[in-house]
Amino acid sequence: MSGQRKLVFYGAVSADGYLARENHSLDWLIGTEGEDGTDYEAFYESVDTIIMGRKTYEDILVLLPEEFPYKGKECYVFSRTLTGRTEHVRFIHEEPADFIKALKRREGKRIWIVGGSDLLHPVLEEKLVDEFIIQIAPVLLGRGISLFKPGDRETGLKLTDVRRYKQFAELHYEVR
Repeated sequence: MSGQRKLVFYGAVSADGYLARENHSLDWLIGTEGEDGTDYEAFYESVDTIIMGRKTYEDILVLLPEEFPYKGKECYVFSRTLTGRTEHVRFIHEEPADFIKALKRREGKRIWIVGGSDLLHPVLEEKLVDEFIIQIAPVLLGRGISLFKPGDRETGLKLTDVRRYKQFAELHYEVR
């Protein structure tokens, strides 16, 4: 498997592991001290392909209606209902694991998995994620949209870096 592109989850969660509130709101995240101080730009330059699920894609369109944030990147959205392509994304009806295995064999930079557990869960089950870069925000939401779904898998991680961006702690793991 050496020489394959890496699949990376990069994103922020609450200290109790939620990506968003149940209504998909990120109000708890926006404006937190340190949010704009991360190495996002360097990370963004290290990827050329972005994958996400339909719910995440639709949330992005609501949060950022003026301009699609991933212009210039190859962007795939897994959906059972949306078809074809737009100016910025191609909709995929295949099983995520099979499609991602093929993507990882192509030449290119890292692949960024954006969003939540609906897409992340089956990809973790197939042991396709190579890295996690997770910013921990200083809030306990108590409930919301969890980063991880319960499952039968156990995934060993190796901590490779810890950074602090004012109120955010960023943990960088490689999957063992």
